[in-house]
Amino acid sequence: MSQPAVLLTQEPAPQSIPVSELPMKVYEPALNTGPDSSSGLATAGFRTAKFLPEEWHQNNYTRYHEAFADRDHSERCRHESQNLANYTAELAQRTQEDSTAKVGQRLQDIHFWKSELQREIEDLVAETDQLAAQKLRLERAIDATEVPYSIATDNLQCRERRQHPDLVRDQVELELLKETELIRNIQELLKRTVKQAVNQMQLNRDHKQICEMDWSDKVETYNIDEKCGRYSNQSTNIQFHPSSSKFEDSASTPETWAKHSHDNIYRAERERLASVNLRALVDNILHDTAEDLRMQFDVVNQAFAKRCEELEDAKHKMEHSLQKTLQEIGHQEHNIEALKQAIKDKETPLKVAQTRLYDRSFRPNVDLCRDTAQFRLVSEVEELTESIDSLKKKLLESEQSLRNLEDSRMHLEKEIAVKTNSLFIDRQKCMAHRTKYPTILKLAGYQ
Repeated sequence: MSQPAVLLTQEPAPQSIPVSELPMKVYEPALNTGPDSSSGLATAGFRTAKFLPEEWHQNNYTRYHEAFADRDHSERCRHESQNLANYTAELAQRTQEDSTAKVGQRLQDIHFWKSELQREIEDLVAETDQLAAQKLRLERAIDATEVPYSIATDNLQCRERRQHPDLVRDQVELELLKETELIRNIQELLKRTVKQAVNQMQLNRDHKQICEMDWSDKVETYNIDEKCGRYSNQSTNIQFHPSSSKFEDSASTPETWAKHSHDNIYRAERERLASVNLRALVDNILHDTAEDLRMQFDVVNQAFAKRCEELEDAKHKMEHSLQKTLQEIGHQEHNIEALKQAIKDKETPLKVAQTRLYDRSFRPNVDLCRDTAQFRLVSEVEELTESIDSLKKKLLESEQSLRNLEDSRMHLEKEIAVKTNSLFIDRQKCMAHRTKYPTILKLAGYQ
């Protein structure tokens, strides 16, 4: 029997086909029809599971090409990655250095305003203290005017006890009335000035507080920025804060920030200058009022002196014993004041010695020693105590002596005529009292 006819197919010539379109195997059937092929059905079907040589070469070339392309892309990627890493590292370093420099510049600005605020605060404190000293002078001056006022009113009251016909409205009384009116006017002026000083001191303190709050903010900001300036890539206390790069709605601008401190300093300086002017005004007021009081004091004294001369001419001469008694009264009064002062002067050293002994009693353990210093302090306390006791005893004797002198004077005054009584009022009462008139330094508030 004859074999069935088989259709012969011719394979196409190998062509360059893209890698993605290359077939892994050829499944087209082929007949054994070549000069080197076998005939028969025994070899039919083996062609379908094999590549052609051209396809094998093409597949190898494709694999080489793919590997080369992948390597080339990988090399480019690595090169670009290295360049990008180097660029970003340099950029990050430059950016960080620039940020650090900007923080450093900001620290200088903060330090400048902080220093200016601190200087202004110190100036305000010093100025407020000086104004407080002036206020104290004013208060002392007001207190000092109480003595002249009491002296003048006491003089007027004393002179009301003059007997007829010496109870006249003389020049002394007119000058005393002028003196009392002058003192009242000066007191009112000084009190108004004290109120102005108190108000100015309050304004100084208010602006000082504003500057202190601003200064405190600057100090806190300086510490924060200084801490930020010390941060580096090696710092261990850094971490991610994704939302920290947002600007706060309430954040100020550098211009408004600087203007805020400038305005605070400007207002503080304005109040400080007002305080300086007020201090100068206080100086002038105290100087002028003290001069006016002393001038009127001299005028009254001259009027008293003239009136006493008139009384002296009218009476001729006071009794010798009364003069001596009155002189001794004055001396004894000064002596009593001196004794009181001497007693007062001994109290401070006694306090010092007793305080030393008291504090040394707290020495611990064996250090609680009866050393030479302890014996000397004990003897010092005893000596001071004895001195004070002696002075007090002498003070009692002096006071008793003064009381005796007053009794003697009273007995003598009973025998003095109307002129003697008038002269005694003007000279021994009024003019003696006026010896306690404050000095010009005390009237100016220095004492």
